[in-house]
Amino acid sequence: MTGYGEASTHLEGVHYFLEVRSLNNKYFKGVLRMPEEYQALEADIESRLRERINRGTVTVTMTTSEDNPAQRVEVDLAAVSRYVEQLRAAPGLSGLTFDAGTLLGLPGVLRACTSTEGRIAKARPAALELLDRALNSLFSMREREGQALTQDLADQRSLISDRLALIASRAPEVVTEYEKRLKSRIEQLLREADVKVEVGDLIREIAIYAERIDIAEEIKRLTGHLEQFGEFLDQPEYKPIGRTLDFLAQEMLREANTIASKSPDAAISRATVEIKAAIDRIKEQAANVE
Repeated sequence: MTGYGEASTHLEGVHYFLEVRSLNNKYFKGVLRMPEEYQALEADIESRLRERINRGTVTVTMTTSEDNPAQRVEVDLAAVSRYVEQLRAAPGLSGLTFDAGTLLGLPGVLRACTSTEGRIAKARPAALELLDRALNSLFSMREREGQALTQDLADQRSLISDRLALIASRAPEVVTEYEKRLKSRIEQLLREADVKVEVGDLIREIAIYAERIDIAEEIKRLTGHLEQFGEFLDQPEYKPIGRTLDFLAQEMLREANTIASKSPDAAISRATVEIKAAIDRIKEQAANVE
């Protein structure tokens, strides 16, 4: 499911901003965009994401800014002195003057006042607290989307149930109509060829046809899948059901295809086409469900 959340805080002279975006994905995928100096936090952040999100591509972006960046560094005067002494000791450079900007750019002249470990230790609780706040906002947005999604899935389930009831009521009539057509053709042949047909042969032919087009088991299994589908939609507590719904949709489509291949009846065929269209819609929407 799609969603967005953000949070920010100010702590000891540093402003932290974190945003979370989620997109549909069959599996969980975390994409973390962190300042280079805070990349050590990625493992903690991804672990927290996996605790709270089961499915989707989740992108976390974190930025920081400091009130006074200059306070983070200090000049190593001993290093500057060593550079100057060595340069002046070189032949032909005894009277050389040095530009301050050039000296500050030499390796080791500027050093951080706070160690990387210290910054990480200070930022870790702040980053995780911001992540939880941003995820709460993201979940609120996803919940609103989920309500509309649940209604659409329920509507598709109702459509399938209605068409399945039509198929169940129509199926016995198909055999009866076949029996009438078969008797009519046989009577015509008997009149034309003066041939006698045993009643047992006629009954056997009708029984074979009825067995070949029997869809009672498929109707029963599809009804069971619909009941289970409804139970998942109506569950009182939150549980990840996206993959389960996708699997159920595949099983429902399997039964619908079997019904379509077995029955030659036009009315049943039309109803089956509508069922398959509704199942395809469910499969599309199930990809949006966590």
